[in-house]
Formats: sequence, structure tokens, C-alpha cells
Amino acid sequence: MDTHQVPLWGTADLRNFATPVDENGKRFPFALSWALPMNPRIMASIQSGPNQPYADEYERVNHRINQLAATLAAGLGARGYHAKPLAASERTDAVAVKGEFPHKTAATRAGLGWIGRHCQLITHRLGSWVRLGTVFTDMALPCGPAVERHFCGQCTQCVDACPAKALTGTAWQPGVPRRAMLDVQICDQWKKEHYCRYHHGHICGICSAVCPYGLKSLKKEV
Repeated sequence: MDTHQVPLWGTADLRNFATPVDENGKRFPFALSWALPMNPRIMASIQSGPNQPYADEYERVNHRINQLAATLAAGLGARGYHAKPLAASERTDAVAVKGEFPHKTAATRAGLGWIGRHCQLITHRLGSWVRLGTVFTDMALPCGPAVERHFCGQCTQCVDACPAKALTGTAWQPGVPRRAMLDVQICDQWKKEHYCRYHHGHICGICSAVCPYGLKSLKKEV
């Protein structure tokens, strides 16, 4: 992963999760998970709402993730293993507003970070100003410890900043369902009504932009 200039990555044991299946109908037991940083200055600029630079950066980083996922999956296949890349930010269920598998679940099991009250991954090093990539595989990977708790303390800045009031303020721990933390329908409707010009209303970013862990990464850059 260092060859591909990936600053944060790990391997996840997903044998207890309903992962996608390979061409033989078998669920993938492991995954490579990684995080690519968003431009911190752009992220800091969307505390009041998304803008075109953010929409462009979102698309750029997602494109890089998909390219890398395809490369990694092909490399695993060449070594005789089954592998499946998980597309970045692709909805496979428009009603429930979700993808085939949560990138953030693989990321927490790989030890990359925890889920904040904004229902997004937070890392100690890069905050929540990241996009996630995942490649499932049946290659037996050495997996480090998963993250089993949050490090948000009593902070509710993301909850307070959400213009849709879609965040409940519930703190994460493994097993807490998304609906306990986020009303995804309210969130999705707000984005479509107010930010439709950006990726058809599929992005916002305010809750992530105000996260103190992200703002720390901006200070590090300065």
C-alpha cells in the first residue's frame, strides 16, 4: 500500500459479517481497508454547506479509490485468490440509502478508527476528512485489533451543526445500528432539497467539516 501512497490502511476479519459473495456463492472472510485524505482546506470551507471545490474533490478521491481497488483486486486474483472491490459511495439500495456493505464497518474492524456521532469514520491521524476504500478477499490476512469504542468524549459539534437535525447524538459502539444514530431519510431529503446541484444531492459534509479531529489535521498542515 505504501507503493500507492496510501497513508492509512489495515486488514479486517469479517468472518462474522454478511459480506458480499464470490462467484461460488461464498462470503468473503477478509478485507483490505484504507483511507485517503480529502484536501483539508476544502473540508474546512464547507462548515456552512458544500461547494463546487468539495464536489470536485469528492469525485477525485472516489475515482482514485475505485482505481486502487480495481488494481488490488486484480493483483489478488493474479495470485489465485478471489477478490471483490467495493465501489466508493455507490448506493445499491435507494430506499434504505445504503451500499452493498459499509466501508466504515471494514475500517473499524481493520483498526483504522471509530464511528463518530455523525455516523462517519474518524481516525486519530486524519480525523473524519477521509474517503474509504475496501477490497474483499478470501486470502487469509493477518488482522490487527479492531476498534471497539469511540473517542469523541462528550463532543456533539457534528450533531449541533447538522442543518437537517438528522443526528440523534447517540454514541457509537460495535453493534449500534445506524438508525439509532442517524435518521438517514431526513438527511437524504435535506441534501436533495438544498444541495441538489452537487452530485444530485448526495453530498453535504457539514457534520464532518466541523469535527475537531478534522480541524486538527488542518492545523498540522499549517
